[in-house]
Amino acid sequence: SLSIPIVFTVGFDPVAAGIVPSLNRPGGNITGVSFFSGPLAAKRLGLLRQLIPKTDLVAVLVNPDYPGVQSQVSDALTAMRDLLGSAIIVRASKTAEIDDVFTSIAHQRVDALMVCGDPFLDTVRDQIVALAARHSVPTIYHWRDFVTGGGLMSYGASISDAFHQAGLY
Repeated sequence: SLSIPIVFTVGFDPVAAGIVPSLNRPGGNITGVSFFSGPLAAKRLGLLRQLIPKTDLVAVLVNPDYPGVQSQVSDALTAMRDLLGSAIIVRASKTAEIDDVFTSIAHQRVDALMVCGDPFLDTVRDQIVALAARHSVPTIYHWRDFVTGGGLMSYGASISDAFHQAGLY
């Protein structure tokens, strides 16, 4: 029987999503690359704390329509609790909501912002970076592209390396 190879790249856990049964043995004709953006929340928030030691209140920007949003929120809240701080979750799933998010962040006087990984938030990168600068909110991102676009800092996998590896598969 002929089987067509399937190669995937995802930013979430492919086991939890039901794409493959396990990471070490994906099974059948499926293989791929996952760049696990969400579980790095603790590291990102820790880096913010190192940069701004008095970071007590952090806003976490998520897209409520993203399939992995619940784990992003859970990871961020757990990480901030471990760092002895607080986090508020701010949500945007439409371009028009991004401005509202930053108005809310300014009103609540957050110390910093973490932008979670999500394809929609990636598409409004320039808007997010510009608003973070305009409101003087230290922000950490999940992709380097945000920093090359003017953002403060990022911590995460290299998306270009992930796609290169998928191409090799």
